[in-house]
Amino acid sequence: MQHSIVARSYAEALFEVAEREGEHDAYAAAFAALSELLGSDPRVRRFLATPNVQVAAKKDALRTALDGRVPARFLNFVLLVLDRRRQALLDAMGREYSALLDAKHGRMHVQVTLAHEPDEATRSAVASELTRIMGKQVVPHVRVDSEILGGLIARYEDRVLDLSLRRRLLGLRRRLLRAALPTGA
Repeated sequence: MQHSIVARSYAEALFEVAEREGEHDAYAAAFAALSELLGSDPRVRRFLATPNVQVAAKKDALRTALDGRVPARFLNFVLLVLDRRRQALLDAMGREYSALLDAKHGRMHVQVTLAHEPDEATRSAVASELTRIMGKQVVPHVRVDSEILGGLIARYEDRVLDLSLRRRLLGLRRRLLRAALPTGA
């Protein structure tokens, strides 16, 4: 909990800088480049995390890796994060920054479960219909679960929209069983 609050604070500060400079997309791309660097080799992450390596050496390594690939202010931000020994939160800061950018652009990430792997036309139709229903641009993250039989289940924020064939069939079954029961039972 504390880590997410700290990561959110750093992301908000960087977001304000990006807002003033009109560089939101450049900073989002910079976080992607940083995430790629950190994920490229576990030794990179260990190098940044270990207290045995001086902060100056970590800064030099990041300058070399990121210089010219990210905006100068973003690189300064990362170096400041190192000074404050918050490098373990860089991934969380990137996620928080993305969430702020999505909110600014009215985007909503939705976990969509389908019974079969969708083709591009189906993906587009699902995104369009969910965008219409929710009133925000939906970015679907599709997973497949054949047990839902058909339709879809959409999970977003703390809500679930279950439009699956399985749920409909179970509801029909309950209504049929209730109708078949004698009235005095």
